[in-house]
Amino acid sequence: MPTTNSSRNHLVLVHGLCHGAWCWYKVMTDLRSAGHRVSAVDLGGSGVRPSRPDEITTFSDYINPLFQFLESLSADERVVLVGHIYGGLAISLAMERFPQIVSVAVFITAYMPNCRDPPALQMTKVHILYTFF
Repeated sequence: MPTTNSSRNHLVLVHGLCHGAWCWYKVMTDLRSAGHRVSAVDLGGSGVRPSRPDEITTFSDYINPLFQFLESLSADERVVLVGHIYGGLAISLAMERFPQIVSVAVFITAYMPNCRDPPALQMTKVHILYTFF
């Protein structure tokens, strides 16, 4: 029995560093063709966000557009968060802040916080890695 569009998932795609929502355009097309509702969010200083990258001074500034998007959803809506690379940290924090909205999260080659180390430790490791290149 085919699934109707109303019972399909609402997927929220979150990009990684040096990307924007634009990086998901092919995936979004395929998911929509399969009947899913799909949204892609530009994080702070990325894609078409009006802030300049040098205005994003904290991780909270960076992920705020995702939080604003989730706050704008209706109270009974549930979403599947999909994070890529650095977007993994963003969706992890969104899962904690919006447990009533996020039904599941998918980490696609993404940073996934663990129970031992705070996310700041992972961000420090990423910063050190990129300073060598």
